[in-house]
Amino acid sequence: MEAWITSVMNELGYFGVFVLITLENLFPPIPSELILTFGGFMTTITQMNLFLVIVAATFGSVLGAVLLYSISLYFGKERIKRIVAKYGKILRLKEADIDKADTFFARYGGRAVFFCRMIPLIRSLISIPAGMARMPFRSFLILTTLGSLIWNTILIGLGAFLGESFGKAAAAIDSFSTVIYWGIGISVVVLFVLFIKKRRRQEARDE
Repeated sequence: MEAWITSVMNELGYFGVFVLITLENLFPPIPSELILTFGGFMTTITQMNLFLVIVAATFGSVLGAVLLYSISLYFGKERIKRIVAKYGKILRLKEADIDKADTFFARYGGRAVFFCRMIPLIRSLISIPAGMARMPFRSFLILTTLGSLIWNTILIGLGAFLGESFGKAAAAIDSFSTVIYWGIGISVVVLFVLFIKKRRRQEARDE
């Protein structure tokens, strides 16, 4: 994966950054941390401009998010889940991922779109419930662009600042991503347990 990413970016420059980030949004397991920090590093050893790398990455982020938003707007939750159930191995997604993103969006609404653009994995998936909920496109576009711009600027800037040590930054962020995934999983379990307890108390009161 890393060799392919570096090869694409080396050969295609800004367009390579744009393509890779678009794909990362459509296929969440592709590591944006590596793409963005390497893009920053490339500005220290080539003629690539830091600002233009950020612009290319942000356009890619927004395009990928808009595509997911449009697909989910058209198909709806149940059809999306059937697609994931059928092609989940290729997409590297599970039906539970859709449910988690949907629950998060239902709870936080527009704020979720902005803040989730800076959270690994969910940053891509949050576009799906936004589309399913028929969130106004203008609001979705603005919040997605702002969140993506912040995330891209931080990681690309970090890659440029660290230079050849950018790999350490990517590894550290990857570890942070793992903590996020565990946190999401534990939260789901806790919420499920609390729901069961609440339901049992309600049933006891009814009896």
